[in-house]
Amino acid sequence: MRIGVVLFNLGGPDSLEAVEPFLTNLFSDPAIITLPGFVRRPLARRIARRRAPIAREIYAKIGGRSPIAEETEKQARALETALVSRGHEAKAVIAMRAWKPFAPQASAELRAWKPERIVLLPLYPQFSTTTTASSLEDWSKAAKRAGLAAPHARVCCYPWDDGFVAAEIDLIRQAWGKRKPGVDYRLLLSAHGLPKRMISRGDPYQWQVEKTAATIVEKLGIGDLDWSLCYQSRVGPLEWIGPATDAEVRRAGADGKGIVIVPIAFVSEHSETLVELDIEYAKLARDTGVPDYIRVPTVGTHPAFIEGLAKLVVRAVESGPVVTCATGRICPKQWRACGYEAAYG
Repeated sequence: MRIGVVLFNLGGPDSLEAVEPFLTNLFSDPAIITLPGFVRRPLARRIARRRAPIAREIYAKIGGRSPIAEETEKQARALETALVSRGHEAKAVIAMRAWKPFAPQASAELRAWKPERIVLLPLYPQFSTTTTASSLEDWSKAAKRAGLAAPHARVCCYPWDDGFVAAEIDLIRQAWGKRKPGVDYRLLLSAHGLPKRMISRGDPYQWQVEKTAATIVEKLGIGDLDWSLCYQSRVGPLEWIGPATDAEVRRAGADGKGIVIVPIAFVSEHSETLVELDIEYAKLARDTGVPDYIRVPTVGTHPAFIEGLAKLVVRAVESGPVVTCATGRICPKQWRACGYEAAYG
């Protein structure tokens, strides 16, 4: 079968000049700032202008640009190869939410390629209204404008998918093998944070992240493992879910623990891994007495992760219209913003 796959991610600025427009796009998203457009758009511009100088300093530390587009491109090509090995023709395109390449470009690429089926695949393992749902809404508009007639199916989420978890475990075990003798370690599983008000509205993200963490710890099989789930990347005055990653780094220092830290909600390297984890939290660890700090890479193009994505794509084609890492909806009913039953388009 001729399968088109749309990979969704947030995106990142490709130059220092792109930082402010990237931030403007980010905060213009109604899933991020839930105000009417005539209020949201000028507010987004003001926020972007205020934050751009600090953000430019952040991106300057990693070469003046985000590597996320190149990272996602590698994942796209690896996924195509995995699907071809299963006997399909495949083209994977990238639709970023806040910077290039955007959904209209991806929809134009697929229209020219003429797939028989299209599978929408978020590179967010855990569903949130602020990420996956926003990308799907954006794609729906772009696909309609492009006149894409091929039937669509979508992967809703995969917080404990076998391939995703197997890749995480392999990378954690490699890092675990680098521990220094005589140091006790704590495993920190770090995910992007979310304001508590989003969770109170029924967003299932935190519940899904907790399931990811529990599955990883269970399948690691390390007896008496000292571990903690924490959340990074807080911005603004709102109360966010916790505990915060920086607080957990400080706690490890106070306890005399070394840290092995692993991002479990990011699948590619970008500013929140290369700057927050590798620079800011590493410095915090040194300053607070953490005896050793080891960072686990994102799953990237790890073969197990790519194979897991390929299986999800094939399941979506064969059984659609919506699949998860289990059978049917995985979120308890209290998470009313679960994306499984939602209609996009």
